[in-house]
Amino acid sequence: MASRGSLTEEERAELQEQFTAIDKNGDGFIDLSELREALEVCGFKIPGWEVRKIVAELNSRGSNNSGRLAFDEFEKLCLDLKSNEVGNTFKKVVSKKENLETLGGMSDASSEGTTHSVRLEEQLAFSDWINTNLRMDPDLKHLLPIDSEGKMLYEKVKDGILLCKIINHSCPDTIDERAINKKNLTLYTKHENLTLALVSSQAIGCNIVNIDAHDLAKGKPHLVLGLLWQIIRIGLFNQITLENCPGLTSLLSDGEHIEDLMKLSPEAILLRWVNHHLERAGVARRCGNFQGDIVDSEIYTYLLKQIAPAESGVTMEALMEPDLLRRAEIMLQQAGKLGCRSFVTPSDVTNGIYKLNLAFVANLFNNHPGLDRPEGEIEGLENIEETREEKTYRNWMNSMGVQPYVNWLYSDLADGLVIFQLYDIIKPGIVNWNKVHRKFSKLRKFMEKLENCNYAVELGKQLKFSLVGIAGQDINDGNATLTLALIWQLMRAYTLSILTQLANTGSPIVEKEIVTWVNNKLSQARKKSTLKNFQDSSLADARVVIDLIDAIKPGTINYDLVRDSGTEEDNLANAKYAISMARKTGARVYALPEDITEVKPKMIMTVFACLMAMDYIPNMDVKQDS
Repeated sequence: MASRGSLTEEERAELQEQFTAIDKNGDGFIDLSELREALEVCGFKIPGWEVRKIVAELNSRGSNNSGRLAFDEFEKLCLDLKSNEVGNTFKKVVSKKENLETLGGMSDASSEGTTHSVRLEEQLAFSDWINTNLRMDPDLKHLLPIDSEGKMLYEKVKDGILLCKIINHSCPDTIDERAINKKNLTLYTKHENLTLALVSSQAIGCNIVNIDAHDLAKGKPHLVLGLLWQIIRIGLFNQITLENCPGLTSLLSDGEHIEDLMKLSPEAILLRWVNHHLERAGVARRCGNFQGDIVDSEIYTYLLKQIAPAESGVTMEALMEPDLLRRAEIMLQQAGKLGCRSFVTPSDVTNGIYKLNLAFVANLFNNHPGLDRPEGEIEGLENIEETREEKTYRNWMNSMGVQPYVNWLYSDLADGLVIFQLYDIIKPGIVNWNKVHRKFSKLRKFMEKLENCNYAVELGKQLKFSLVGIAGQDINDGNATLTLALIWQLMRAYTLSILTQLANTGSPIVEKEIVTWVNNKLSQARKKSTLKNFQDSSLADARVVIDLIDAIKPGTINYDLVRDSGTEEDNLANAKYAISMARKTGARVYALPEDITEVKPKMIMTVFACLMAMDYIPNMDVKQDS
């Protein structure tokens, strides 16, 4: 089993929590005799014979500490199992028995066959967040508030409206409200809403392997909580940027530039932010993690006092309380004065629940960063602000389930590991993982990363990519133009490979065939619109896309909502409606409305390719609960 990435800080923290729960005597080891049970707790339901094989392999290595497993060994085992599971899932990328929404690795088999535990803390935290942030939405009167314990959360998501609203709260305008079915709902229209929510969540970067609309309709708790966390997390982290908070430059160390800051994960930036305020408060204490370091509420108390406006009335009285649980409650009362008592209860703090404490700190940052805006213009800011194209590619990669999570396109691709995972998804087996450096030595780190990037370019040439003038050094250096050229060809290859497999023609489908198909489909449905090519200026009003959706699924489009004036405002409104309606039918569209109105040929091609794929999966909406 070859490891293809690494666990994120968040995943490692959760695994550590699960390991600690299994390690009942607290000696830092678990017995190999308990390995099967331990793996099931972590979500791996493995046959007994396979567990015995793993145990035998561990024994043969002589690294099991006399029949026991340390955390680092357990972590490596889980990572190998996870990588193998993801690889196998993607090899089953196309099945005409499954909905189009299964493309990219969602399967009933894996969602049914894996054991999952549900954190009641998350159920409570997410329900409270939903009540706090969406309670005034008139479309949710029939759903909110969710009960104080969150027990009804799984029932509330079943019609899809709530999920669509949560996505729009985290990433405004992702879903056109006109596309959401809100009245006189049936099983069919609820399923459409859930499909819209799922495909839209992919478009903002969620990885929804192992889940489909039917799982949500059944209210499967571990899947609902997993999806909610991804959506909420993306919304929280979206604001941790220099564009939203120029004061982040205050966190730079001596000799660092803003490019160095952008290479950090949001979690790492939040740790810097906390320690920045601890230093300003004159406190010697520093925060190294959002688990053990925060359980005594001391760091939180100093942080709250430092970022609070003078008139808020925030105090440090929590430090006078010796009982940690009561101290946490007093600390959270101070956070409440800032309108930031979200995500954690006192016990979540004292137990160091990583995910919820991370969300608590991110929410504090977003509401009260307490960072002074730098004087004058920020040098180099224009070079690091994320473009629409970069954001689209980043979201696409993350929805593929690559590890580590891509936060900043260029630095996170500089070692080639994410690119290799994408190659392996596009053409399973093409990557010789024995040639890939997954971990880097201190002495040869630079050369090993460069060797990876050279191999990444070599694989692109094997797939007939146009890589004239592109070398591994360009990827390693983060050359924006050349890196984007490679990423586009990866996304194009992925899109066309899925379409080719679905068409089952035996030969690759190319752009010209997509244009022919579009026009044939429009003509058969007696639509007046036509498509010359993906640079066709008539595309700007989105009418071709809208007509094509209605040709694929007659009656889907409400033409009363389509505007005909041709103004920029009306064109954008049409494009927003078109993108959401495409996703509502299950088309995995990553393009944005502006890509249509500005006639961006690359992204427009992917829209039509995804809609063409729909035509090869007839009656995809028949899989309904009866």
